[in-house]
Amino acid sequence: MTVAKTGAEHIASLRDGRTVYIDGALVEDVTTHPAFKNAIQSSAALYDYQARPENIEMMTFMPEGSNRRVNRAWQMPKSYEEMVTRRRALQAWSRVHYGFMGRSPDHVASALIGQRMGIEVFRKHGPQRAKALEDYVDYATKSDLFLTYVIINPQAERAKNWGDQVSDLVARIVDEDSTGITIRGAKMLGTSSIMANEILVANLQPLKQGEEDLAFSCALPMSAKGIRVLSRKSYEASAVSVFDNPLSSRFDENDALVYFDDVKVPWDRLFVYRDTDVCRQQFHETWGHSYQNYQAQIRLSVKIRFLAGLARKLTEAIGTTNIPSVSEKLGYMAAQASMVEAMLSGMEASGTKAGEYWVPNKHFMYSAQVLTQDLYPQFVNAIRELSGGALIMLPSSIKDFGDPMINKIIQTTQRAANLEPADKVKFLKACWDAVGSEFGSRHQQYEMFYAGARFVTAGHSFRTFDWNNATSMVENLMASYSLENEMNGLKH
Repeated sequence: MTVAKTGAEHIASLRDGRTVYIDGALVEDVTTHPAFKNAIQSSAALYDYQARPENIEMMTFMPEGSNRRVNRAWQMPKSYEEMVTRRRALQAWSRVHYGFMGRSPDHVASALIGQRMGIEVFRKHGPQRAKALEDYVDYATKSDLFLTYVIINPQAERAKNWGDQVSDLVARIVDEDSTGITIRGAKMLGTSSIMANEILVANLQPLKQGEEDLAFSCALPMSAKGIRVLSRKSYEASAVSVFDNPLSSRFDENDALVYFDDVKVPWDRLFVYRDTDVCRQQFHETWGHSYQNYQAQIRLSVKIRFLAGLARKLTEAIGTTNIPSVSEKLGYMAAQASMVEAMLSGMEASGTKAGEYWVPNKHFMYSAQVLTQDLYPQFVNAIRELSGGALIMLPSSIKDFGDPMINKIIQTTQRAANLEPADKVKFLKACWDAVGSEFGSRHQQYEMFYAGARFVTAGHSFRTFDWNNATSMVENLMASYSLENEMNGLKH
């Protein structure tokens, strides 16, 4: 056995008979299918990166009672120093995919350890459910599992409550016996479900009394009988080549609707059972929501820095860097990229102890979430503005270089001060893949809405801000003078 999980082990674990559909057909083996194989190789590369001898100490730790190291995503920090060590490992992992794998293995791991830190919420719900969560987190940690989750319901008739939607739309409990419950219905967005080992099923959206059949949370293997994964269009399958689509050909983690077709959930895999309040508390009264979104900001810090690098190299390729308005734009983007990292440092340094664990400043985390929702499309638009027509006037594909006459024209027209024609085309293709392709557009949509619409994220910020501290200063100012005293002063 190797010191830590490797890419080959992860790929082997995905050959488990899971049920995945794309383009009207059942996928026999996700690890070899042209819609998924490169993304799966990219996920495997994360485990190979952590298992390298030079990275093993930075990227992994030894859980108590284990004989094998696992990724630091599973580490529950007990101090500020441990939190920073963990964050640096997660940033290193994000650099492997340049921040473009939003549901990399460290995301749901972060959500789960945050919930485990708030185990008292589950203990109030019942000792059996609390033990189920404790045991599962211990198992997932020691196995270094890649988890995804489905925690929102399919969009439907917004005027109706979730419990009043058409039958079998929303996943619900339809039966139970001495061995567990049976669930039927759909959940989304199963991002990375094709390359994950297991799936957490829960409810981030609020439920009401009377919707107890929908009020459950559990974890299941992706190969569980009855789990049907309906993949969206694969950008990887549509990519012409790595040269033409260096990001979408390798890092399209895919999104999917997950349908539970009478799936049996054993009692020891059930964390919430018919309790609408605990469904909400699972995320918001534990540290689950804080840790999962803290991880998202860690990943985004890498992605924003990558986009800033694209912007700088773009201006160098077209020779505009020293134009004052361009250098001003780059300077502003640099400040914004550094702001994201500074907010990370702030939420860590101003974190607090929650029992034995160190947790991030919740309001700082939500503040970062609100600001970066707007920041990402600003960066995309900035790169578009800086590029002008450069991203449009490109050869149709790598095949153009194979024709002598077309290649001669490319060599004549694709000029740059610091790049050979082929290198300029290669770079501009990468820019377009990041901000202009279908893959790039999906990422803009993802970064704007993965944490919820603006009113949702701003609502979290509103709830967690120290308004008393802010308004008390205003009240102190108001109390420092009065109309009566001022009028008396005028008389004298």
